[in-house]
Amino acid sequence: MKKIITMPLVCLAILTILGGLAFAASPAMHHEYVVSKDVEWAKPGGQGLTMDIYTPQTGKASYPVLIIYHGGAWMINNKSVMDSMSIYLVKRAEYVVCNVNYRLLVDAGNTVTLDQIVEDVLGAVAWVRSNIASYKGDPAKLIVTGDSAGGHLAAMVVLAGDKLESDGFGGATLGFCPTWLPPGVTAEELAQQDGLAVQAAILSYPALDLHAACAGGFEKPENYFWNFAKAQARGIFGDSVTVEKNPDHYKMVSPVYLLPHSSAKKLPPQLCMVGSADNLIPPASVKAYVDTLQALGHPAEYWEHAGRPHAYLDSWKNEFLGTSFGKDAPAALDKMIEFMNGIFY
Repeated sequence: MKKIITMPLVCLAILTILGGLAFAASPAMHHEYVVSKDVEWAKPGGQGLTMDIYTPQTGKASYPVLIIYHGGAWMINNKSVMDSMSIYLVKRAEYVVCNVNYRLLVDAGNTVTLDQIVEDVLGAVAWVRSNIASYKGDPAKLIVTGDSAGGHLAAMVVLAGDKLESDGFGGATLGFCPTWLPPGVTAEELAQQDGLAVQAAILSYPALDLHAACAGGFEKPENYFWNFAKAQARGIFGDSVTVEKNPDHYKMVSPVYLLPHSSAKKLPPQLCMVGSADNLIPPASVKAYVDTLQALGHPAEYWEHAGRPHAYLDSWKNEFLGTSFGKDAPAALDKMIEFMNGIFY
C-alpha cells in the first residue's frame, strides 16, 4: 500500500497529451486530495483484492463514502478504468472515494463464478464499513456505484445485501457469503445486523438480467468478451450449472428478479443512468427497471445521457465506441454529484 499526494495539474495535462488518462481538467478544480493506492482488503483463494481510497483535503473530520465497481462484462478491466472518475469526483465533491477491484470470471484459471464476484463486492462494503474511518470516511454514509457490469454489482449490493448465508450457493438454498467478514461475525449475523446497508446507489448503464443474457448466449463463444479476455467460453457458475436446468442460480444474480415491494423491504434511493445511443444496454431496459422500482414504492430516478454510447465513464479513449472521458463523462459525473449531495448535504 502506498499513499500518494495528488499530482499537480500540469502533470495531469502532460499525461493526457502523452495518451495516458483521458482526463480533462475543467476550470472548476476545487480541492486537493490524498490517495492510498492498492489497499489490500481481502485475499480469496490467495488472490489479493485491492482498492484505491481517495480522501478530499478540505479540513472536515469525516466525509460520506462512495464505493465504485468497474465494468467489463465481469471478465476484463480493473479499477484503473475508473481512475479518472475517482479523481474527478474527489476533487469536485466532498466524498471519500473507494475504487474497488474484485475477481473476474477468468481469474483462477477461468474458474471464478458469478456468485463469488457478488460475494467480493459485498465483502468490499463490509470492509469499508469496518475500516473507512481510518481514511476519514463515515461508515454510516455509504453510496455504491458502478458502470455496466459494475452497475449490476452495485445493484446487487442494494438487493442482496441481506441475502447472506455462510455456505453461499453451496447449500440447499442460495445466498451469498461476503468475501470479507468482520472478525467473529458470520454471514447470517451480518445480515441480522443490517451490516451491508447503503444509503443510495448510482447505476450507470447497468446489466440487470443475467438470466436473459445467458439464455441469449452470454456463455457461448459468440460473446466476444470471452475473446477479449483470452478465455474459453463457459458457464458463469461452471459447466455443471446451466440456465435451462438451474434458472434459480441465474435469477439470484439478476436484479430484475430481486425487486421487493416497499411494504416488504424499503430500498435506498437509486439513480440510474444510460446513454441514449447505448447499443449494449438498451436505455429501455434501464427505464423499465426504474419504472418498476417506482411502481413498487421505491425512490428512483432515470437520467439519459443524450447521444452517448456505452462506457462513457471509462478513463481512456475508446476507439471502438468513440468515447473519451473528457468529452463524455463530466456531465454524467456532475449529475452524480448533484444526486449524492441531495442525499447527504
